[in-house]
Amino acid sequence: MRSFLSRLFSLLPKRHKRPIVPFSFWYYYIPVLVIALIGFGDSIYLAVSHYQIHTDVGYSSFCAVSRALNCDTVSTSQYAVFWGIPVAIWGMIGYMFIIFVLLLAGTPSARKQRVWPVFFWISLIYSIGSLILAGISTLLINSYCIMCIVTYLVNFALLYYAWFVNKRFGDAGLFRGVALDAKLLWSLRKICLTTVVGFLFLVGYLMIGLPEYWHMEPPKLKQSVSRGITEAGHPWIGAKNPELVIEEFTDYLCTQCRIKHFYLRRLVAENPNKIKLIHRHFPMDHKFNPLVRKPYHVGAGTLALFSIYAAQHGAFWEANDMFFQIKRSEHVVSGKKIAKKLDLNPREFLYAQYNRHILYHLQKDVEKGLSLGLTGTPGYVIDGKVYQGYIPPKILKNVIE
Repeated sequence: MRSFLSRLFSLLPKRHKRPIVPFSFWYYYIPVLVIALIGFGDSIYLAVSHYQIHTDVGYSSFCAVSRALNCDTVSTSQYAVFWGIPVAIWGMIGYMFIIFVLLLAGTPSARKQRVWPVFFWISLIYSIGSLILAGISTLLINSYCIMCIVTYLVNFALLYYAWFVNKRFGDAGLFRGVALDAKLLWSLRKICLTTVVGFLFLVGYLMIGLPEYWHMEPPKLKQSVSRGITEAGHPWIGAKNPELVIEEFTDYLCTQCRIKHFYLRRLVAENPNKIKLIHRHFPMDHKFNPLVRKPYHVGAGTLALFSIYAAQHGAFWEANDMFFQIKRSEHVVSGKKIAKKLDLNPREFLYAQYNRHILYHLQKDVEKGLSLGLTGTPGYVIDGKVYQGYIPPKILKNVIE
C-alpha cells in the first residue's frame, strides 16, 4: 500500500520551493527614519506645550487627564528644564542629530553597513535617558506625560532597529564596527565637523539667549490696586465693582497653580478696575483633602493654614507670594523665618496650624471645592461655571478688550 501511494504521489506535479528573498536594506532604513521623525515631531509638540503652559492661562494640554497622567504637571515640574534649556528642546536637538546620522547611513559610501554601530550606541544612550526620565516621573513628580512616553517608545524602537540592521547587514559587530564607522566619518569630516559645530553653537545660543519664560515672578503689590476680604473670609484683589470675578482654588505646591495665579495677578494689575480675583484653598495634601489617599503635596495644607492666619492679620498677599515660591523639594519650611519676614508673631503664626477656627476655614474651602466637582488644581469658578486647569481665553479677552 505504501509503495502504491508513493508511486501515486510521484506522478503528481512537483511544486518547487521558492527561495526566501530577504527584505532589502530600504525596508528597514525608511521605517527607522520615520520613527526618528516621529520623535522629532513629538519633541516639537512638547516644547510648544511647555511654552504655552507657562505663558497662557487658557492653555491645558489634551493629556492632562488626571493627577497620575498629566502632561502639564510634568511640564511645570523643576525637572522639565536641564542646564537652562527645556528637556523638550533637548529632545528636538537630539532627534535632529539622530536624523543627521541616519542620512549618513543612507549614503552610498556607507554601503548599508556603516554608521549603524555608532547609531546603536547613540540609541542606547537615548534609551538609558528615557529610563532615567521615567524614573523621575515615577519617584519625584508622581505623574506621567503621555507624549513623553511616546518619546521613550521611539528611543527603544530606534535601539531595536539599530541592533537588527547591524545583525542583518553588519560585517564587524557593534564594537569593532565603531572603528570602521570612525574611518567613514573621518572621510566625511568636512560635513561632520560643520554639523557638530552647528549643533554646539545652537546649544550655546539656547543656554545663553533663551528667555527663561518658565521663571514667573509675582507682580509687585501696588498700593493703588484694591484688596480686601469677602464676607465669607476669602482674600480678594482687584476691582471693587468688577466686570469679571474669578474665584480660584489653588495648592501652594502645585506649579501650575503658581504659574496661572501669577498670570492672573498680572492681568489684575493691568486691569485693576475690571477684574476681581478671589483666592480659596484646595490643597492636594492627603492630610487635608479626602480626594488624595496617598502622600502627595505634603505640607500644602499647612501652608494654606498659615496663609489663612496671615489673611486675618492683613498680610495675605505677601504670604501668598512667598508660599507659591516654595519648592516641593523643600520638605522643611521654617515658620519662624516666614513669620519674621511677614512681621507677624512667630508663636501665633506657628500655632495657626492647630487653631480650630483656621482649620475649620480650610475645611470649608476643601468641601466647597469637592461640591464643585474639583478633582485637582487649579480650579476656577466664573459666573457659576467651573473650569479645571484653565480659563477659556474668550472670557478674559472679552474683559481686556
